[in-house]
Amino acid sequence: MSRSACFAGSFDPVTRGHLDLIRRAANLFDRVVIAVGTNADKRPWFTAAERVAMLAAELGELSGRVTAEVLEGLVVDFCDARRIGILVRGIRQGQDAEGESVMALANRRLAPHIETVCLFSAPEHLMISSRLVKEIARGGGPLDSFVTANVAESIRQHLARESSA
Repeated sequence: MSRSACFAGSFDPVTRGHLDLIRRAANLFDRVVIAVGTNADKRPWFTAAERVAMLAAELGELSGRVTAEVLEGLVVDFCDARRIGILVRGIRQGQDAEGESVMALANRRLAPHIETVCLFSAPEHLMISSRLVKEIARGGGPLDSFVTANVAESIRQHLARESSA
C-alpha cells in the first residue's frame, strides 16, 4: 500500500530548512504533496503559483515523488480530496511544538482519519524562518546559508520590484 503525506505551509520564501524537511519526508513516504497556502496574517512576497514554481525547481531530483500544489481552504479538505492520510509538520523550537499541537488537535477534530507526524528540524536549520530570511534580505545581508541561490535570486528580484514601485 502506498503511503502519501502532505506538508503544508506558506513557504514564502522556501528556506533550506523547508527543503531539508521535505527531503526527509520523501524518505519516509512514497509520495509527498506540498500544499502551498497563504497565511491570512502575513503579506506574502510571492504569489502561491510563484512559490509552487520555486519548490518545483528546488526539488527536481524528487520529481514524481514530491509535488507542490496551491492550497485553498482547509488542509484536511485538501488531503481528503487527494486521499492523503498523513500531515507532516516541522518543529524548530518549543514555540513551534505548542502551535503545532494545537493545529494537530484541531485537524484531528475536523478529520480524525488524518494523522499528524512532526519532524524536528536539523540543528543547522533551527533558527531559519521565512520571516528571518525576509529581514536579512531587506537589510542587504547574505542569504546563502538560509536559502538556495535560485531562491535568493527570486528574493533579489522581488526587492528590486518593490523598490521601483
